[in-house]
Amino acid sequence: MSTPPRWSVLIPTYECAGYLRQTLASVLAQDPGPAAMQIEVVDDHSTGDDPAAVVNELGAGRVGFFRQPDNVGHVANFNTCIARARGELVHILHGDDAVEPGFYAAMERGFTDPAIGAAFCRQRIMNEHGRMIGVSRVERETPGVLDRWIETIGAGQRLQTPSMVVRRTVYDHLGGFDPRLSYCEDWEMWVRIAAHYPVWYEPEPLAVYRMHTASSSGQKMRTGENIRDLRRGVEINRAHLPPDRADEISRQAMVNIGLGALSRARHAFKRADHRTGLVQVREAFNTSRSPRVIARAAKLGALWVGRYAWRRRKPG
Repeated sequence: MSTPPRWSVLIPTYECAGYLRQTLASVLAQDPGPAAMQIEVVDDHSTGDDPAAVVNELGAGRVGFFRQPDNVGHVANFNTCIARARGELVHILHGDDAVEPGFYAAMERGFTDPAIGAAFCRQRIMNEHGRMIGVSRVERETPGVLDRWIETIGAGQRLQTPSMVVRRTVYDHLGGFDPRLSYCEDWEMWVRIAAHYPVWYEPEPLAVYRMHTASSSGQKMRTGENIRDLRRGVEINRAHLPPDRADEISRQAMVNIGLGALSRARHAFKRADHRTGLVQVREAFNTSRSPRVIARAAKLGALWVGRYAWRRRKPG
């Protein structure tokens, strides 16, 4: 029996071949060779583009390709990635995201202790045009294990999938992504892992998460399904939280979800997408009526009314 590679980089795709070149190039630039790293694209039966052609163009036989015989949805496709992983460390890298130079070397340092179940880094946020528009918050100033991480991650999503690496044995123990969720399945997984294993953190922003309106996340924002799914996630996550803190952490999670919905509403209003903005405001109030949410909504309402009135007075 052949020795398994240290790394499995699984790249789930669906109708994102236009971004896949950047994703693959960022991995191949750090490729330690097939004995140490499995690289494979797992496509969810795309019909509008051709990810296999991109793999053949850039991979030159180095990158594997698997196409689902039917469209199974992104959560099932992520679980296919886990099932196909042969390495000790599993990195699920969406086909429209990327990694910065040094990502794999930094993450490797996080697994020197065999007790560590997962490791992640900060991530940069990129828009659909490739421009960097933000960076995630700092969890600690130096690399190391996060203290009381279950309480922090239980109160709200703080990282994106491209920044996370998980031991294959952890997935074997805990199972795959929860099919009951369609937007925050990653958050639930990070909470589940934190309930059972220490999690290591690298403060350098070495992963890149792309935000674009055509993504499944963007589509769910327009309908409010993103917030409804987050509320489902809170209830599922409750079982993983410390029993004496579960109610408090869950309440804080609902407040954070409401505030997040209002932040998304503000960005939608700024780009004149009033329908999405109003949907997110509605879901914010359906999630939490805390003083913080009400105050943020009032401020947002005043801003929106002021901008609308100014545009009505503007000549032409």
